[in-house]
Amino acid sequence: MSAPQIRVPGWMEDLEPGELERATELLREVTSEGATVVIAAHVGPDGDALGAALALHLALSRLGAHTLPTVGEQPLKVPAPLAVLPGVKDLVEAPSLPPADEVALLITVDAASPQRLGSIADYLATGVPTLVLDHHASSTDFGDVRLIAPRAAATVQIVETVLDRLGVALSVDVATCLYAGLVTDTGRFGHANTDASAMELGARLIDAGVDHAELTRRLYDTRSLGEIRLLGRALDRAAFVTDVALIHTHLTHEELARSGSGLEATEALIDLLRSADIAEVALVLKPDPLGDWRASLRSRGAVDVGALAAHFGGGGHALAAGFSADGDPDELVEQVASLLREG
Repeated sequence: MSAPQIRVPGWMEDLEPGELERATELLREVTSEGATVVIAAHVGPDGDALGAALALHLALSRLGAHTLPTVGEQPLKVPAPLAVLPGVKDLVEAPSLPPADEVALLITVDAASPQRLGSIADYLATGVPTLVLDHHASSTDFGDVRLIAPRAAATVQIVETVLDRLGVALSVDVATCLYAGLVTDTGRFGHANTDASAMELGARLIDAGVDHAELTRRLYDTRSLGEIRLLGRALDRAAFVTDVALIHTHLTHEELARSGSGLEATEALIDLLRSADIAEVALVLKPDPLGDWRASLRSRGAVDVGALAAHFGGGGHALAAGFSADGDPDELVEQVASLLREG
């Protein structure tokens, strides 16, 4: 009987030749030396960003590196469903990170641009060697070694591949962090980016001991009463722009404050809007701690919302993207609608 063939995921063809080997050697070097490594998820971290960062933290620290997982925004807030992830208590507030001359390597995960790193982008300006792991087609050219795979369903797929090259056995904790990223970025394996490689990785992670039923319940089916009321307020405000099939809503700073919830409480809102049978594109404007609005966009497939977000200096994927903007919410909605009319 012939040996089973090992299938190479198609997304790995996206990687620049030699970059995976360079990344692996770089990580072998810093772990063998016990060097300080800062691992940065993007601001407003989702399951993929935080799961990837914490998986790297747990695995590389076990190999000998001094790892500091972080998010470059103040205050550092973890979405409540993700607070159960292993290693989350090890997150370091940005002001407590060491100076650039004490950092051997910066690893950025799921961040398509330096702007998505918040204050951690300061390390780039000082020349700290940087490894970039990302799966956004809109990823900009920063960093010294770049593993960019737009066809990967989630950044955790790239992380798992790197860890495998390093010979890291999947512990339950590392597998749980990876699974959180995989299940959120594939929409519980329901989005179009879910391919065989994503399913196969999910199976391996469950085999490694992930309690997938409990983790999925935590991620998707646990909300405070304040969060539910906040979502209800936003859904009640939802409006529809008929000619471009755009459904939209927004929440104000005051409404968010009255709810007693953080910005993370609004994460479920965009997918609720996207489920409307009359809509092709969904838009949610949420209060941005650093400005007026943080926008989330979703598409059913006919519109590339990543390209749409790029008009506002944002980015993302064809089906899911976002941007930050100032101004009146009605005017922002009209700008989005105008861009949709232009095609």
